[in-house]
Amino acid sequence: MTGSLLGYARVSTDHQSLDQQLDALTTAGVSTERVYVDKLSGTTTKEQRPGLSALLDYAREGDVIVVIGIDRLGRSLIEVMTTIRDLGNRGIVLRSLREGIDTSTATGRMVAGVLASVAELELELQRERRQSSMDARRKRGQSVGRPKALTDRQQEQVLSLHAAGQSVVDIASSFRVGRDTVYRVIRGAGDETEGETLAERGE
Repeated sequence: MTGSLLGYARVSTDHQSLDQQLDALTTAGVSTERVYVDKLSGTTTKEQRPGLSALLDYAREGDVIVVIGIDRLGRSLIEVMTTIRDLGNRGIVLRSLREGIDTSTATGRMVAGVLASVAELELELQRERRQSSMDARRKRGQSVGRPKALTDRQQEQVLSLHAAGQSVVDIASSFRVGRDTVYRVIRGAGDETEGETLAERGE
């Protein structure tokens, strides 16, 4: 049984037109009724691309998805190759017009495999760079986690102001942080009970 011929087109900003991609997909034999589109601005996840999500939900084994270029499938090589790998595992063929990739052929699967290897290498290099950066920061005695909202000196000032009777709301406003941040500083200094009392009063 022959599967459906589906298309996907995406542009990244409202100022770009889908016309060129739609024309190319139509020329490749895709019915305009079977083309899924996204017109987005800087988003990366599938949940934020309703067109792609709908296409992937609809596609079944034996179907063929046509795109003008594999970069339409994601905003990074790793994301693109994850999608291609998932399609292959589901028995869905991918055809990319620009690169001439057709995963129904041995050559197309080989090219997709090479790209997948490159993506895995890039992912591993990213991990190594992050680990090297963390190791270097540890050696210098620097924090490797999320930066603190308040420096140690500022936290001391928060505690002094709180001890002097200033409200949490005013303290948070002075340091331009949320009340939760102030409460954490107070609780961290062993004043958890008072912090909770203030929270209950809505200060």
